Amino acid sequence: MARIATRSWINARLATMDGSGDSPYGVRDDYALRTRGGKIEALLPMAAWRAEPEEGVIDVAGRWITPGFIDCHTHLVWAGDRAGEFERRLAGASYAEIAAAGGGIRATVEATRAATEQELADAAALRLRPLLAEGVTTVEIKSGYGLTVADELKQLRAARRVGTLASVRVATTLLAAHAVPPEFEGRPDDYIGLVCDEILPAAAAERLADAVDVFCEHLAFRPDQCRRVFDRAREVGLPVKAHAEQLSNLGGSRLAADYGALSADHLEYVDDTGIAALKAAGTVAVLLPGAFYFLRERHPPPVESLRRAGVPIAVATDLNPGTSPFASLRLTANMGCVLFGLTVGEALAGVTRIAARALGLAHRRGVLVPGHDADFAVWSVPHPNALIYEPMAPRLWQRVLAGEVVN
Repeated sequence: MARIATRSWINARLATMDGSGDSPYGVRDDYALRTRGGKIEALLPMAAWRAEPEEGVIDVAGRWITPGFIDCHTHLVWAGDRAGEFERRLAGASYAEIAAAGGGIRATVEATRAATEQELADAAALRLRPLLAEGVTTVEIKSGYGLTVADELKQLRAARRVGTLASVRVATTLLAAHAVPPEFEGRPDDYIGLVCDEILPAAAAERLADAVDVFCEHLAFRPDQCRRVFDRAREVGLPVKAHAEQLSNLGGSRLAADYGALSADHLEYVDDTGIAALKAAGTVAVLLPGAFYFLRERHPPPVESLRRAGVPIAVATDLNPGTSPFASLRLTANMGCVLFGLTVGEALAGVTRIAARALGLAHRRGVLVPGHDADFAVWSVPHPNALIYEPMAPRLWQRVLAGEVVN
């Protein structure tokens, strides 16, 4: 479709997801959505809409428009295959046992180090296609499978390149504190020194990272080690987030809150103290039901306590080769409802408005409102709840990025 400065989608039903009113969807019926210069310019009742000269007009004939979906936690850039671990896990091996035997993150590190930047970018762009086909317009991509200066930067460059290979906006996160690499076996403090002294400053200097993440867990890094990373991130002006309380409670959510983290992710074992800290800090709780399902966990995050405390809740795929190989945000949102007890409205907010907040982008995306980026999806569904109810049904009619139809 040719570029047109101004365009209107008319005869639409809008699920603005703005959080206002009695409906969780922010419904506006029989509306037009006008874009100009890549931004949403106006939401107009059809009775008040008039076409402007040379304006492009798309009649959606009563279809629903939602904000573009945002996958706010992925590990999309990697090389190698870990299907064999799936079989081992089904036979009874635990996540920790597989990691101790040289599998897990370390297996992906070896393969990722051997791949070129272009190979990583091409594989990630291919992996991304199912997410784009279900309305994703922004995706976060973490590093964490390189664990050297050169390989972490390679992953981040590949992630940036994905945004040029596919019509999608990419937010990059440095997760060098993901695992202790083999060459630092038994010396995690020394590796954290490398992260703080070399990897993180290099990523910041090249503007390759939009945020910094850590894996605060007994099989990864202690809170004091994660604090060192957060201190360095603060020095270079990058916001932070944390993998916290996935397998145990080390206080990672409280640590994240201490630094005003954008998000704390997983949270199966977060306690009331951690929840209160997240609320006070305005930190988003990102739930990752795909990993919970794939690892056959039995301790779900305390959704009711998070809800009661008023902690904003996002949902993401955690797309990665070892613990959540699911390239479907709609399926993940469905899991959030079925496994964790989210309402459908919460799940949709969790992949739009709250997901944008988890990436520090609430001022630009996640809601249909004038002034925001014109990133949205047009759906052939009777109601937005169908997007979660039947997650595998192909309901996308158009995906729009910066006011341009891109699928």
